[in-house]
Amino acid sequence: MADDLQDVVDVLAEQLQQSVAIDDPSIRLLAASRHFGDEDDARVMSVLNRSVAPEVRDQIFAQGVAQWTSPGRVLLPLSGVRPRTCAPIRCAGLLLGYLWLIESGSALDEKREKLVREAAERAGVVLYRRLVVHERAKARHEAILWELVASDRGIRAQAVDDLRAEQLFPDDAMRFQVLGVQHYGPDGVVAPQHVALEAAMEDTCDLLSQTSPSPRAELMAANRSRAWLLLARRRELDDSQLEAICARFVARFDRLNGDGGQLVFGVGSAVDRPEHIAGSYRQAFLATRAARLVPSLGPVARFGDLGPYALLLQMPADDLIAASRSPDLDALEREGGHNGLVTTLEAFLDNAGDVAAAAQVLNVHRATLYDRLKRIERITGRALGNGNDRLTLHLGLKMRRLAAAYRGEPAGAESSST
Repeated sequence: MADDLQDVVDVLAEQLQQSVAIDDPSIRLLAASRHFGDEDDARVMSVLNRSVAPEVRDQIFAQGVAQWTSPGRVLLPLSGVRPRTCAPIRCAGLLLGYLWLIESGSALDEKREKLVREAAERAGVVLYRRLVVHERAKARHEAILWELVASDRGIRAQAVDDLRAEQLFPDDAMRFQVLGVQHYGPDGVVAPQHVALEAAMEDTCDLLSQTSPSPRAELMAANRSRAWLLLARRRELDDSQLEAICARFVARFDRLNGDGGQLVFGVGSAVDRPEHIAGSYRQAFLATRAARLVPSLGPVARFGDLGPYALLLQMPADDLIAASRSPDLDALEREGGHNGLVTTLEAFLDNAGDVAAAAQVLNVHRATLYDRLKRIERITGRALGNGNDRLTLHLGLKMRRLAAAYRGEPAGAESSST
């Protein structure tokens, strides 16, 4: 009996003198025989790209092939696509793929259909064995990932040894980086969506494997409310790569879930040694919290771009809320709220005291800004030319913003009139 998919397609192709191919359940090519002059545009593209065009895939699924239990005929109303015989590949009750024959004129007779069924059964055994091995390896690798970020130093050290022993990453100089994903329900509370998170992360790994240069590797883990990806490559992900990955993740997750909730993403710093992966993991999920609480940072937040939030978010929420109560800023809100003095102060400090830049952000004349700054100094009793006073006010503003987010209050509620 054939013990490899390539053997299955090659033997059946020679028996039938027709091209044979096997796809996975997502219509991505796993194995293909030589051609017998019966190939069409869709087969050529499948061999070249290891997948078919989205419109071809959609038309295939629209015919209900995922529910078939025996060979059937697929007619696609698309230019350059010939009729096909599709035999679903199943084993142990699972749909594991599809076996394809491009029709060469005559329908399958009973003898030829029997050969197709037998080949599909053999392919099912091969794919089921692969699935079992894959699931065991996946469970093992996921266990190593969780141990890599455990609080116990001894467990982390053993996980690093296991990671090296498994030879999961290339030996040459690599940089490790964590991409974290957190899901919040419509009510803003962390919501469990384990299956959707895991499936979306697997889809993201597929995208990376198709588009990222070698050497590179990814390992993923997911639990009830969060998922994370450990990336190993020579260079960090750039912004365009991050956007593509997160967009793919969101699209897949929404198709499976669609609860109206929110996904936020955080990226930890790249590190050179597996021993430091735990640090990148903590940073990534600190960044997801920042993306949730400070919308201007998200929905994809890099730890290196968090500024003061990287420190403030490490405070317990109750402590931060208590520390955010500032008499200076309370007075500023009471006396200058209708004139937007808090907004003015934050714009001034965010722009490092650059009056021209702050005035542009606020869309006011510089003279108006100078007048507001004098009033801010008078109300707060702070000198904006003093570094310590500026730091105190700036941290106070950031803590108030986080405290409001923790309490579920809208940010920037005060007036910003000029």
